[in-house]
Amino acid sequence: MSLDPVLMAVIANRLDTIVREMENTLLRTGRSAVLNMARDFSCALITGDNRLLASAEGLPVHVIGMEFLAEAMTTLHDDIREGDAYLHNDPYLGNTHPADHVILAPVFVDGVHLFTAAAKAHQADCGNANPTTYMPFARDIYEEGGLIFPAVRVQRDYEDIPDVINMCRRRIRVPDQWYGDYLAMVGSARIGESRLKDLTAKYGVELMQQFIEEWFDYSERRVAHVISQMPAGTITGHGRHDPFGPLPEGIPINVTVSIDPEAAMIDIDLTDNIDCVPAGVNESRTCAMNNCMTGVFNSIDPDIPHNAGTFRRIRVHLRENCVVGIPRFPHSCSVATTNVGERLVVTTQKAFADAWDGYGLAEGSCGIGPGFAVVSGKDWRRNNDPYVNQKFLGSQGGPAGPEIDGWVTYGNSVTNGLMFRDSVEIDEQKYPIRVSEIRVREDSEGAGRRRGAPGFRVAYGPKHDEMRAFYVTDGCHFPPRGVRGGGDAAPSLPYVIRTNGEIEDLPTIANHDVQAGELLLHLL
Repeated sequence: MSLDPVLMAVIANRLDTIVREMENTLLRTGRSAVLNMARDFSCALITGDNRLLASAEGLPVHVIGMEFLAEAMTTLHDDIREGDAYLHNDPYLGNTHPADHVILAPVFVDGVHLFTAAAKAHQADCGNANPTTYMPFARDIYEEGGLIFPAVRVQRDYEDIPDVINMCRRRIRVPDQWYGDYLAMVGSARIGESRLKDLTAKYGVELMQQFIEEWFDYSERRVAHVISQMPAGTITGHGRHDPFGPLPEGIPINVTVSIDPEAAMIDIDLTDNIDCVPAGVNESRTCAMNNCMTGVFNSIDPDIPHNAGTFRRIRVHLRENCVVGIPRFPHSCSVATTNVGERLVVTTQKAFADAWDGYGLAEGSCGIGPGFAVVSGKDWRRNNDPYVNQKFLGSQGGPAGPEIDGWVTYGNSVTNGLMFRDSVEIDEQKYPIRVSEIRVREDSEGAGRRRGAPGFRVAYGPKHDEMRAFYVTDGCHFPPRGVRGGGDAAPSLPYVIRTNGEIEDLPTIANHDVQAGELLLHLL
């Protein structure tokens, strides 16, 4: 007998509530500003057989593909038991990129591995060769230099395994900050574990297992119905990442979208793209999949649940050794979550808009320029202690849709407005920097019947000593394009304002040493 629909809704919403409680734990207890201000993290619940179950307000680039993380854990370990926790950040085994650390906590009920609670958080520092979590010029993972954890056990019987913790504290530039974020992730996963056990105790293992299957089937029916109402056809969208360093022509992006309403299937083909490149901008398998799927979900009914049932109706075709496919080790995926990944999102959603009126979006902004730079240096106020953290001071204008203008608070294409901007006051208290201005950038939006949102103008710099900033701008040479006659957006431009007030161009992708009194300026 099928479950009562009301009970289905109650359990589904309870699972989302558990995820939100996990997220709130991370937000309130994370040590670094990238977590407790910018909210660059996501949580999810995964079934014991490795299918994404619930993700609430998780960032699209984080949660779609979370099941691959749990799959790596169960594949690599045949002695998983209650009280374990695993640290995973391996981009060749299901993670997004090495800077996203993930804690996986298997949840056992009556001896059955029924769920896995996952907490993923972007790190302020991950041990890279340079003080940044984005290494666009790294020719391979060795040149990146960061620590890689292929689903490594970090807790047994709810106790830390000291060897792993000690290694991280030795190799990461801000060890206390990292450990605080680690504890926040573990606490988040343990909250999920506890609440799942309570929920299963209330309804029983058998009913929860029945719910999982029926919830996935319901989600599949929902998306199948939406696809069945869409027009049939195939279109190939084309995009291009800006040129830089070893890639003077940029990176061409081809996304072929096929809709078959009779079969209620959408196929996304990424196989017609160039091979992996000798730079850190290759997509991981998970990012290649989740970024084009984000473009799909941006183009259809937003009320559809996002879980393994829904994913049955969207097939993503990838090939090995492809810049937007399955990376061949040791090609670097350091910047996989942004830049080329964002180009996948916007190229996919623009393809929908170009081919089918009423679907899709215009292109949104891409890249993490100086307004999102990873900054580091010595804090003269605190005995010259080192600091490193990513800034989230601006917002890139969101794309227009068929029925509504773009969001000013969009952020970027892989987070869709779910992250927060930094508090200027808290940033200036925590770090030896001064924020000179944050304002809406006039006339930066794409004009049209529905307008894109304007971007920001952001300027900040060090108060006392030199500050090193690493950034990866995109959209300078190939700014976001409008669709169906709409105008293009303004380009994303990096500058430095010297102490005498002169404004100088900066390379679009670089690390720059900003001197005291100077300002980084980003026109988003």
